[in-house]
Amino acid sequence: MITKELTIGELSERSGVAASALRFYEREGLIHSRRTTGNQRRYHRATLRRVAFVRASQSVGMPLSVIGEVLALLPADAAPTREFWVRASECWSKEINARIEKMERMRDRFTDCIGCGCLSFEQCALVNPGDELAAQGPGARRL
Repeated sequence: MITKELTIGELSERSGVAASALRFYEREGLIHSRRTTGNQRRYHRATLRRVAFVRASQSVGMPLSVIGEVLALLPADAAPTREFWVRASECWSKEINARIEKMERMRDRFTDCIGCGCLSFEQCALVNPGDELAAQGPGARRL
């Protein structure tokens, strides 16, 4: 017999996510449970897919607040479908591409810095971009 609900321990074991993280996800509104008469959490089986969606979204750098906004479009006990994943991906692709471009610029800047080797607080674009520290006056500013 397949049960429609999971305890927090079962959900944790099946999803690979710590129970404390699941409780946090619930407080943030990413997943939902009902309470038994003994005040124990019971999760719908679809919660496994919601947790997988959260974890996959986090792995590409999406903040939980953004993930929550998208999951709010689903009914509480509904599992994200393939179509839902595609729509979320389309929504996030611009942001993900911007992050990729930023990381590439950081990589290139760091590579240039290694080639220079100066790490000068006056000139280095990594340590002091745009010489912003000079506007704060003389002396140590980062200690």
